[in-house]
Amino acid sequence: MMGLRRRWALLTETVETFRQGRTIPPDLYGRAIPDQTVSLVTDALDKWFALLDHSTTHTDSNSSGNAAMPVAQTLALTVARRVVLCVDEQVVQLTFTSPDGTDLPAWVPGMHIDLHLPSGRRRQYSLCGDPADRSSYTVAVRLIPDGGGGSQEMHRLDIGTEILVRGPRNGFPFVARGQALFIAGGIGITAILPMVRAAQAAGMDWQLLYCGRNRESMPFLDEIEAWNSPHVRIRTDDVDGHPTPADLLAQVTGGAVYCCGPPPMISAVRTTVDATDATHLYFERFSPPPVTGGVEFEIQLIDTGDIITVAPDQTALHAIRKIRPDIAYSCQQGFCGTCRTRVLAGTPEHRDTRLTPEEQHTDMLICVSRATGGRIVLDL
Repeated sequence: MMGLRRRWALLTETVETFRQGRTIPPDLYGRAIPDQTVSLVTDALDKWFALLDHSTTHTDSNSSGNAAMPVAQTLALTVARRVVLCVDEQVVQLTFTSPDGTDLPAWVPGMHIDLHLPSGRRRQYSLCGDPADRSSYTVAVRLIPDGGGGSQEMHRLDIGTEILVRGPRNGFPFVARGQALFIAGGIGITAILPMVRAAQAAGMDWQLLYCGRNRESMPFLDEIEAWNSPHVRIRTDDVDGHPTPADLLAQVTGGAVYCCGPPPMISAVRTTVDATDATHLYFERFSPPPVTGGVEFEIQLIDTGDIITVAPDQTALHAIRKIRPDIAYSCQQGFCGTCRTRVLAGTPEHRDTRLTPEEQHTDMLICVSRATGGRIVLDL
C-alpha cells in the first residue's frame, strides 16, 4: 500500500501538471482576468481527476504490478547528440537520453518539456522527434542573442552534459482526425512538425503553411520539401513579403487550425479565424504576448526597499529584471509557475492561467500579472 505522504505528493504533482495545460476563458464582464467561476470549477475537476489518476493502479517503485505512467516526471537526462540546423547555423537540435538507456515517458505531438539548465534557468521547448522512439527526447532551439540567455546556454551545451528535464506536458493539444490547417512561423515548426507527421500517418485531410524570413533560417526545410506534397506551402518574407491574415488562412476549408509562431502571426490568426470556415483554433506562442490594457504601477522589493515603476506596456518581470537579472522565470505566458512570487501588500491584477482563486490571494505570476495602479510589495 502506498504511504499517505507519498500518495499526497503524487496527487499534488498531478494537480500541478493538469494546471500547466489548462486555459481559463476571459472574465465574462470584460476584465482582463480569467473567469473566476470557471477557475473554481476547473480547479475542483483537476483535483478529482488527480484522485482518479492515482487510484489503486499506481504502485510504489518497490512494488510489483503494472503501474500507470505518471503524468509528468523529473528526469536526469544527458545530451547525446548535437546537430546544427539551417544554413544560417542559428538553430541547434539537441537529443537527450537516459544515462542508463531506459525508455523515457511517452509523449504525443504538441507536448513540450521543461529544462532546468546548469545556470538555474528554466526553459520550455517543444518535442520535435518521433513519439514512437522512447529512447530519447529531441528539441530544436533558435539562438536569440538579445533574449534572456536561455537559448545561448542551450547552444553551448556539450555532449555528455546532464540536464534535469520535467515532463512531458501538453499545452498544445492535437486531435488526429478531420481536416487540419497547420501554420508554422520560424522555430514554431518544432511544435507543428510532429503533428503534421501524425496527420499524414492517420490519413487526414491536412495542409501546412510554413513561413520564415528566408529559406536559410528555416529548420527542417529539407525534410518537409522531401515529402514533395501538394499539401505543403513554403512562404518566405524575402520573396513573398510578410503574410497578411488572409494569406495565413487562405487554405481554410473547414476543420481545425493549429498555429505556432511569433506574436504577430498568432494575433493575425486569432483575430481573423472567426471569419473563416474553421471549427477550432489551437495555438502556442514561443515568445511573450504583448501587454494590453495595462496602466502604470509601482513595485517595491521587500529585501532591498527598491521601488520600480512598471510602464503600461511592460511586464512586472521585465521591469524587475533590470535590477534583479537573476530572477527565475520560464514561460513568460502565465502558466508554468516559475516566477510565482508572494505579495505582501497591495492587490494584483491576475492575468495568469495557473493560480487558483485561493492562491491569488497571496501570490502572483509576475511574468503576466500586474496591478491596476498604485503600489504592490513583493517578497523579493
